Amino acid sequence: MKIKLHDKCFTSFISAKEIDAALDKMVANIAADLGDEIPIFIGVLNGSFMVVSDFVKKYPKPCEVSFVKLASYDGVESTEDIKHLIGLNENVSGRTVVIIEDIIDTGNTLESIYDIFDNKGVKDLRIATLFHKPEAFKKDLKIDYIGIEIPNKFIVGYGLDYNGLGRNLPEVYQIKNTQRMINIVLFGKPGAGKGTQAEFLKTKYNLVHISTGDVFRFNMKNDTELGKLAKSFIHEGQLVPDSVTIDMLQAEVEKNTDANGFIFDGFPRTTAQAKALDAFLESKNMELSATVALEANDEVLIARLLERGKVSGRADDQDESKIRNRFDEYNEKTAPLIDFYTTQEKFHSVNGIGTIAAITERLSAVIDSLNVEA
Repeated sequence: MKIKLHDKCFTSFISAKEIDAALDKMVANIAADLGDEIPIFIGVLNGSFMVVSDFVKKYPKPCEVSFVKLASYDGVESTEDIKHLIGLNENVSGRTVVIIEDIIDTGNTLESIYDIFDNKGVKDLRIATLFHKPEAFKKDLKIDYIGIEIPNKFIVGYGLDYNGLGRNLPEVYQIKNTQRMINIVLFGKPGAGKGTQAEFLKTKYNLVHISTGDVFRFNMKNDTELGKLAKSFIHEGQLVPDSVTIDMLQAEVEKNTDANGFIFDGFPRTTAQAKALDAFLESKNMELSATVALEANDEVLIARLLERGKVSGRADDQDESKIRNRFDEYNEKTAPLIDFYTTQEKFHSVNGIGTIAAITERLSAVIDSLNVEA
């Protein structure tokens, strides 16, 4: 699942069920270690309110709870930033105190809070955190209880926010860092000039052109494992499953890991294929930038194809009725895709009539207008 907060996109990372299990583990360990001691659990605002609330509801023994916030003294003219705690009204001298954090990364705030409590004469001072980023933590402090260790990526949810938003989410999301790439799906009826334009665009933007037809032919001609698998379905008179096509595309993408982006030509053809392509790109930390349809009048395209057929010798370019059938199939399959990508605000229509240079200029204007996420 994906969400957007302000200008950033986030993807599902830790479920509510996983959070609950981590809290259960922390509660059990702390309760076992403290025995009959009545501790004071200290939540550090703002982020820890959800963690502490759920934690103390699970804690099976008597306890006290308080929330604090770290602040700088006002009006102190000093080069040293002197800190104090807001909200601490309890006398903690001689008591067992457990600081409960939502997340510990650098540990800067925690170090200041720990020192303040350590100077107040507490009997036993411990640290517990639901989330911990060991890669970011460089302080000489012992963290006694850790719920879940996570990589050093920005997260939101379950008390954690991005510029004020996201604290209320019951699960945790991590920031989605998509690669800065231009990934285009090029649509168009037979004769619309997709192949010609793809060649110009791949050169201009340094993209890799992946033609599904070319990929199929290569794999089948060279008897690759995927080619043999595709042949087995064709031999049985069955359609090649989308999963096989996606695997072929994945192989092509992985051959070009340094690419600035890709032009997908001939795929997707159905909504199911479009969803499969989205899932595949997301698994590679990529996403589709736009889909562009080259639009042209049927009669103009038929004339083009009939003329092309005289040179190419392709039978399907020499029979007008077959050409119209191909157009009907395109219309039937592409219409749902237009809706699918329009909903994602990724569908663009370009006039495909004119000189090659003029059409390239129109396509370039679309690509240049894309807000490709860094």
